[in-house]
Amino acid sequence: MSRWLSLLTLAVVPLAVRADAFDNYTNPLLEKVPGAEGVQEVKQLTPDLLSDHDRVLPGITAALVVVKTNEGRFAKVLVLSAQQKLAGGRRVPILLLDRFVTYKEGSDQTVLASGKNVYLFPGFRFSLDLGQVVPEALGGDLRFTAEGGRRRVEPVGKAELYVLTRPLPEAAPKKAEKLVVGAKFEPRYFSGTYKLYDDGRRTATLRLKVEPNNDVSGWYYSGKDGRKYEVSGKVGSVPHAVQFKVTFPRSVQTFYGMLFTGDGRALTGTSVMQGRETGFYALREESR
Repeated sequence: MSRWLSLLTLAVVPLAVRADAFDNYTNPLLEKVPGAEGVQEVKQLTPDLLSDHDRVLPGITAALVVVKTNEGRFAKVLVLSAQQKLAGGRRVPILLLDRFVTYKEGSDQTVLASGKNVYLFPGFRFSLDLGQVVPEALGGDLRFTAEGGRRRVEPVGKAELYVLTRPLPEAAPKKAEKLVVGAKFEPRYFSGTYKLYDDGRRTATLRLKVEPNNDVSGWYYSGKDGRKYEVSGKVGSVPHAVQFKVTFPRSVQTFYGMLFTGDGRALTGTSVMQGRETGFYALREESR
């Protein structure tokens, strides 16, 4: 009975999830930014430059800035020029790092540092490798100044700054063939990308592919840090039932699930890791 308790959670969540445009810019794409069309390398970020490009990404009102850090890693930052109100009505200029992600080199989505709502005041520096405001002695990657009322952000050391002037075509979600579930359920319906919710403790992006012999392969991308893990399994004798495992460095998690036979939009069931059984559900992702 406990194996199917997670069905109850689906009554209070949407049956499809959509990725934010910012999320589509993963490390392999950021590595292509230098020299790409629709990208401008800059030595200074000014309020005018930021406001000119603050709606490049659909649904986002901040400029997307790509940084090659002093350690040679790539980071993406949503940047806004703003002001902070102080006591007495005084206002000081700030640089708002609305969201940032720095990826581990050589990976697809493994996150080295990330954060949001960082206020950078004049004279301060920010290290995207550390994900922290740092003193001048530690260098950093970005420096914000406002001397003489002239606000600007400059790269520090070997860091490089790039502003997107239009979305990169490669970042557009690929239009997947719309799943149409027929009267007879077929194992191939499991193939696709899902947002996985595991026991209210973990999330992940799950990509499954079903082979003609009903073997299941794919990848599990951790929602915590983007690390990539291999998936393997098999569709069961019941065509809408599947068993697959995710192989982590020190453990294996085995999932037992069933796919909705009406529309194939949700997968739900239980998993076992280190002898502990818990519930999960996964929602099929849809492209924008």
